[in-house]
Amino acid sequence: MPLHKGSHPRAPKRGYSVNPFFGEADPVADMVVDPPRHSLPDGPMTPRTAYQFVHDELMLDGNSRLNLATFVTTWMEPQATALMAECRDKNMIDKDEYPRTAELERRCVAMLADLWNAPDPANTIGCSTTGSSEACMLSGMAFKRRWARRNADRYPSPDARPNLVMGANVQVCWEKFCNFWEVEARQVPMEGERFHLDPQAAAELCDENTIGVVTVLGSTFDGSYEPVAEVCAALDALQERTGLDIPVHVDGASGAMVAPFLDEGLVWDFRLPRVASINTSGHKYGLVYPGVGWALWRDRAALPEELVFRVNYLGGDMPTFALNFSRPGAQVAAQYYTFLRLGREGYRAVQRNTRDVACSLAERIGELGDFRLLTRGDELPVFAFTTADDVTAFDVFDVSRRMRERGWLVPAYTFPPHREDLSVLRIVCRNGFSLDLADLFLDDLRALLPELRRQPGPLGRPEAVATAFHH
Repeated sequence: MPLHKGSHPRAPKRGYSVNPFFGEADPVADMVVDPPRHSLPDGPMTPRTAYQFVHDELMLDGNSRLNLATFVTTWMEPQATALMAECRDKNMIDKDEYPRTAELERRCVAMLADLWNAPDPANTIGCSTTGSSEACMLSGMAFKRRWARRNADRYPSPDARPNLVMGANVQVCWEKFCNFWEVEARQVPMEGERFHLDPQAAAELCDENTIGVVTVLGSTFDGSYEPVAEVCAALDALQERTGLDIPVHVDGASGAMVAPFLDEGLVWDFRLPRVASINTSGHKYGLVYPGVGWALWRDRAALPEELVFRVNYLGGDMPTFALNFSRPGAQVAAQYYTFLRLGREGYRAVQRNTRDVACSLAERIGELGDFRLLTRGDELPVFAFTTADDVTAFDVFDVSRRMRERGWLVPAYTFPPHREDLSVLRIVCRNGFSLDLADLFLDDLRALLPELRRQPGPLGRPEAVATAFHH
């Protein structure tokens, strides 16, 4: 979560009057109050008044349905919303008190193991998390502990510092993992028109201290799939030459809930023996509101037992593998609801529609002549584009700024090493972003272009925009 500074000057009391329509107001005590800002109020106010204050301030947030930056689900059916409300007071960690919620979690893990072609689903182990970031942290921890076991005679010698190999396009959670758990991040930089991991370059970065290689099924930067099978093949060849057995993790935060339904011929999952673990975000293309991710390991050998804690002070003997303790069970119930509600054919239809919208919108933006497409939305329903080479009057940051004036949030950002020279816009098409909305977006973009073309030159990049994709 973002950090916020806690030191604010105490605001002077301004004596604002409360609108009588806010609720039952006492003429003496409630009609003249100072809305709380940075310190607790001296006393309570009526629930209706408190609600109205918060509600009115939140109206200044953007419209989540028009947010084309986020991968996170912004719409669910009313029945799912009602189910989540019924489960909002259930603590997912308390499996003895809420055994049916725990059972739904177990069923979701089993369904994902089947979806991702686990060789022995009964022996596959997994858990829900608060999102893919936590799932990636847990998978990285399992990598590091397995490596430490194999190198017990050398580690923790300074000469045996563990490293993790990945592309420069990984989501920021992997950089956090390496920072927090003191692992060297070995990143394969982007080169030319290659915007993700190169299999041979990844293998060349591996050595006896490599705990694993991260592959991304659906890059945050441009929506493209990394070649997981090719990476595994390069590591197979490395093992034949050197004896190094390097496991692979698939960060399928988005793609692991798209590829099984739309790209069935693509081999990226547990069908590859070198893939030890996979994660996904239930709250992205898993179609659940924010707050749920999943981490699965091929078998129990891939998750060292000493990382699993058992506690009994909530009742029962409860194994848990998580970074936090308490978390809501509502999102797990919503995930199970969505699995039941849609099934394979339903998911296929939803994901097909989002990809069709992405491909259609990308094609039409490419036809405008002012932009060059980097991807076309035919892997993840996500595509990135930049200004055409002959466009000098404006840049992607100008487009992002001006589209925000019309209510659309379209992130503009620079690529990582060695392509910092490339700045792009990216559009994420999610369930609920219909073809009608795509038409409205394109109408607004077309209407804006004549003004942008008349500019004397780009207006310059706002500093905050460059990292807007780190949602």
